[in-house]
Amino acid sequence: DVAACTDGMTALSTLGHEAFDVILLDYKMPGLNGLDTLSEIKRLQVKTPVVIMTAFGTSETAIEAMKRGAFDYLLKPFDTEELKRITADALQVSRLMREVVSLPKSLTRITPAADELRLVGSNRRIQEVFKLIGQVAAKDVTVLITGESGTGKELVARAIYHHSRRADKPFMAVNCAAIPETLFESELFGYERGAFTGADRPHLGKFERCHQGTLFFDEIGDMSLRTQAKVLRVLQEGEFERLGGSETIRVNVRILAATNKDLEKEVRQGRFREDLYYRLRIVSIHLPPLRGRLDDVPALVDYFVGRFAAEYGSPVRYVADGTLRKLQAYHWPGNVRELENCLRRAVLICHGEVLLPEHVQFENEREGGLADLGNGGGGLQQQVRELVACLLESVGKRPHASVIGLVERALVAQALERCAYNQVRAARLLGISRNTLRHRMRKYRLEPPNAPPPATPGTEG
Repeated sequence: DVAACTDGMTALSTLGHEAFDVILLDYKMPGLNGLDTLSEIKRLQVKTPVVIMTAFGTSETAIEAMKRGAFDYLLKPFDTEELKRITADALQVSRLMREVVSLPKSLTRITPAADELRLVGSNRRIQEVFKLIGQVAAKDVTVLITGESGTGKELVARAIYHHSRRADKPFMAVNCAAIPETLFESELFGYERGAFTGADRPHLGKFERCHQGTLFFDEIGDMSLRTQAKVLRVLQEGEFERLGGSETIRVNVRILAATNKDLEKEVRQGRFREDLYYRLRIVSIHLPPLRGRLDDVPALVDYFVGRFAAEYGSPVRYVADGTLRKLQAYHWPGNVRELENCLRRAVLICHGEVLLPEHVQFENEREGGLADLGNGGGGLQQQVRELVACLLESVGKRPHASVIGLVERALVAQALERCAYNQVRAARLLGISRNTLRHRMRKYRLEPPNAPPPATPGTEG
């Protein structure tokens, strides 16, 4: 049987005298919203799994829903199969909960200011990240955040902090790749007077200054083995000594760490301590690259353009459809950070109300034409290497001529498609003459869509 309620108070009243297997709860309702209704359900110690449904794809809503004890989170519009899958999972949990009664959860209700979070997206992969943040934020465990550079690892760390019980305590970030090794230990652990030349007074390190707070190690894969051993001791024992000192200092600090490296590989090659690795990855959160969630580009554009227009007093109010298409067709080797920088430049050079495609310049278009792969982003070079490796295995004889031909044909075809077969623009994009472009079009038999067949097919090569 299914019972439907039109508002939160009616739902709570119904739950008072009827038992249910699953609760589907809309976020936006008259009176109590979905999150407040969820909190009341948990306060009443109702054990029924609750699935929150919402059209608002913000990180804050997803994180708060999971933190308050939601079983799962559905973003509208959702398909029937997704609803069936989540409902089936919730029903299974509901059956188990009849057999094993768990203790009620104690959840911290911390809602950060709107400008504290910069995580944007409704793609399923980023929504899973939001859910994980909500699940682990209030639990005092170490978290390892992985992903390519520019995906937003520090933003995830700050979101965990803002939703944790330590949100009113210090948060400090340490970039392990940016601090020279000679200064790193004194920055972390502090030093006593006379510990080294120039140490004329005691200095508190970040561990002491972050007592009862959260310390975030960015690019922890670049930390030296010597420092790793000392950090491991703090994780295990909660104690250390300042440089040049003998007094043991005890601290209570939550550790969050991030890396763009494969730490398992670093462990195998002896560059990272295995024991520290396993202490860090009690919970692991992986951030997808932007090219894996291109459907989030419009929401990110809306966020960044609005932010930069306000920051610089720009008149930009709209984004042309062609601009969005251009942004979604790009592969974003620098991920969200590259998109952010790209849109910052675009807003600065746009003097009208509409952001047009010509206002958008990618890193590999700065000099005009397509990028020289030797100077392109590392992500692009890696993709080319992987493509060539696959081609070499499949082309058979004369691999050099075959691979060059395949790549050149694809390059010319892509340029023509982007420029709607306008040969002048395509030649300019490719950085070649129009005559050379025409020759390549004949060589690879590239004709505009719906073009009439030539009277005498050519066989130039």
